[in-house]
Amino acid sequence: MPVLDTAALLHWPAERLKGCSVVTSQQDELRRLDESKWLFIESLDLNWRQVNPSQAIEAATKTGDISGLSQVDLEVLALAIEMKELLYTDDYRMQNVCRFLGLPFSGIVNKESASYWQWVLVCTGCRKTTEVEHQKNPDCDVCGSPTKVKKKRVSKS
Repeated sequence: MPVLDTAALLHWPAERLKGCSVVTSQQDELRRLDESKWLFIESLDLNWRQVNPSQAIEAATKTGDISGLSQVDLEVLALAIEMKELLYTDDYRMQNVCRFLGLPFSGIVNKESASYWQWVLVCTGCRKTTEVEHQKNPDCDVCGSPTKVKKKRVSKS
C-alpha cells in the first residue's frame, strides 16, 4: 500500500486514494490548505499512521536535503522508510532522499527528478563550502558571512 505526499491527497481522485498510507500530521496541513478537500478526504478509507521521523531526519541530513523539508515531509518520508513502500511525491528533495536510500518513488503531477544530488553550504563571502547539517543555514565559521545552499551533483553507485 503506497505512501502519499499531501500533493496526492489534493490532486488525485478519491478512488486512487483509498487504502493508501498517510501520516496524521497531514490532517492539519490539509485543513490549512483546503478545508473542503480535507472534509472529503476525512471520509475516505486511508491508513492514517503516526511515525518517528528520526530515520528520515538522518537520511535527509546525509543528503543535505534537511534544510528544505518540513516536519510533515520528514514524517511522510519516515513512513515510506518504515513500510518500505512506494512514495508518491512531487517534492524533489523527498525524491532525492528516496533515491539515496534506494526506496521507490513516483511523481504525482510533475516529472520525477532525473538524478541524485547532494546539497552544500557555500559562504557568500569567502566561498568556503561545507556540508548541510541543520535546517537553518549558519553563518560562515571562517568569515561570518551568510551561507547559501547550493546543489552539488554526485554519482551514486
